[in-house]
Amino acid sequence: YKFHDVAVEELQKIYRMYPEMVPSTGTYTFSDSTQKDLLKLIGNVPVRYEGHSYNFPIQLWLMDSFPFTPPICLLRPTANMVIREGKHVDSRGRIHLPGLHNWDYPRSSVVGLLGEMIAKFEEDPPLSSKTTGENKNPHELLALVSNFQINDGGTCHHTQQSNKVSVIGGGDLGMAAVMSIVSKCKVDKLVFIDVAESSTKGGSTDLEIFSLPSVEVSRDMSASAGSRVVVVTANAWSSEQSYVSVVQTNVDMYRGIIPNLARLSPNAVMLIASQPVDIMAHVAWRQSGLPPTRVIGAGCNLDSERLSYILDINLNTHKQAWIIGELSDQKVAVMSSTGLNSQQPEIASGSSSTKPLLDRAFELMKNRGQRSWSVGLSIADITNSILTDKMKTHSVSTLAQGWGGIGAEVFLSLPCIMGSNGSTRLAGVSLGSEEDTKLRESVSSLSNLMSQLRD
Repeated sequence: YKFHDVAVEELQKIYRMYPEMVPSTGTYTFSDSTQKDLLKLIGNVPVRYEGHSYNFPIQLWLMDSFPFTPPICLLRPTANMVIREGKHVDSRGRIHLPGLHNWDYPRSSVVGLLGEMIAKFEEDPPLSSKTTGENKNPHELLALVSNFQINDGGTCHHTQQSNKVSVIGGGDLGMAAVMSIVSKCKVDKLVFIDVAESSTKGGSTDLEIFSLPSVEVSRDMSASAGSRVVVVTANAWSSEQSYVSVVQTNVDMYRGIIPNLARLSPNAVMLIASQPVDIMAHVAWRQSGLPPTRVIGAGCNLDSERLSYILDINLNTHKQAWIIGELSDQKVAVMSSTGLNSQQPEIASGSSSTKPLLDRAFELMKNRGQRSWSVGLSIADITNSILTDKMKTHSVSTLAQGWGGIGAEVFLSLPCIMGSNGSTRLAGVSLGSEEDTKLRESVSSLSNLMSQLRD
């Protein structure tokens, strides 16, 4: 490869964002029958279509001038799938996208390309089942590619997971999360693991004494294996004086638990409640190697639920609203342009009509702190949406890069549709100048703090 170091750097970025895209070598045959040994990336891209989740198998061939030359992108249909020729896919399975046609490194990247691919496939699914005949109804794909893993040999494996949840970290928040999840969610097993290094340890003994149905108390991280949701509430104790040093203590503790949790439950959604939640969710994503859709922070979900309730009950708006941004004084409020029960919520652009309502609701929310039990209820609410594939919109801390023009790699609370495969962000909109300024200041502050940490 002509640009070896740059190519390696790009591959590392791809792995961090899409670890299921596995690199290997192979021989590519061009249309003129010439051949070349090249790197290829093989994996699935997650796509939602009309309420259903699909995994579309693809492969990307990286030219020897990568990343200055775009990859060759192909579908990899299994024996039970047929290609649906359309605007972005030809009859041979070659994928054509504006991002490929207008490729311009470094503005263009494979990570961005995969995001564009997912968006286009959600508009027009490129595969269907052979059993549908000429109609090629994309809904028939659900029986074939939903929750499948496709290896390099093209073999399909369907895995049926039990409703197992693990809560990592003791103390009041860990206990509140356990009690709330058991009350709200239908779980087959809940494992509560008290982390010795955490300042919030304790409480597990009482759970052992007063045993609860379906709850297992353990001090062995391996007990979490096979979880669908892993909740992390642990915070490390530190006598350090500076804020950066205190957060670094938490980061160091995470290094000993997050990679193990991800290895034991590779298909789980990881829900972070440690503080500061935006930073720790970011750290957990980096350390876990999981896709950003499956590592989230509890973030501003609690405040968002409170805001929607106040707007509906006190101000009679019947609209959903969310608190977005950093979990700090810089957070801002946005409102949905659709009703509370809408299956396709959208964020309304900032306007003079919505701002007074949101400001008044903010006033009514004052002095409502985030106590352990209330955060525990919020955690259970998010967990329930994942376990039941509810597709409810929560404001959770997620990778914000690319949303609303945010270029930095930061985690902020944004409205995300939560289901069994993790989070899907709602599209960004233009905000008012005050709100946009707060968001940008948070991006700068969080980026600066992350740059000082060793994760």
